[in-house]
Amino acid sequence: MDAEASPTRSITGQVQRALGAVGGAWLRTARLALDIALPTLCVSCREPVHGEGVCAACWAKLSFIAPPFCPRLGIPFVYDPGPELLSMEAIAHPPAYSRARAAVRYDDVARTLVHALKYQDRTDLAPTMGRWMARAGKELLSEADMLVPVPLHWRRGWSRRYNQSGALAKVIARHSGVKMVSEALRRTRATEQQIGLSRKDRASNVQGAFGVADERKADIQGRRVVLVDDVLTSGATVDACARALL
Repeated sequence: MDAEASPTRSITGQVQRALGAVGGAWLRTARLALDIALPTLCVSCREPVHGEGVCAACWAKLSFIAPPFCPRLGIPFVYDPGPELLSMEAIAHPPAYSRARAAVRYDDVARTLVHALKYQDRTDLAPTMGRWMARAGKELLSEADMLVPVPLHWRRGWSRRYNQSGALAKVIARHSGVKMVSEALRRTRATEQQIGLSRKDRASNVQGAFGVADERKADIQGRRVVLVDDVLTSGATVDACARALL
């Protein structure tokens, strides 16, 4: 019986492999046709670009942050003031968190990238931006026990359908090996958009807006947590998150 059925199985296997090859070729052809019909555009200047993200001209305008910078806030220095010297902002307004790092300056191109990820459903940008953040925060990640993305209020999360900070944290977790705990922190009340608010108003806007979920308190107790957010400007949001976690 087996000897008689063997040729049939062989022929069937060959046909399946042939169909698989044809199917793969068809998908590649369809993908190529789609790329020709709808070329990928640079997120910033809208010029055609090979691959995803930004074109070479806009890439050159990105200001990646490298030493020397403030060891507390990660703000870049114009010149090296010496080891462990804090910026005036860190001295005047010491945050609740111990250290912060950012991948790039929040200039025009970086702002366009963040807004595309945040408001235009460009989740395809998260892998690239997350890799930048993982590289910039390598020192912090090497000592971390967990990653916690800054949460959205449930109403804003429902309207956006995803949390951009969570999307970035997933990429950072994959590259760093540090586990992400997405439900550790909750936004307990809705807040206004921080855009356009003064430093003082930003702090007031998010004060008391975050809390640790009861079922996660034991997981966080005594752990070294790295908060992940898409933008760090005044630091008010991550400062409020840090205070909730302490």
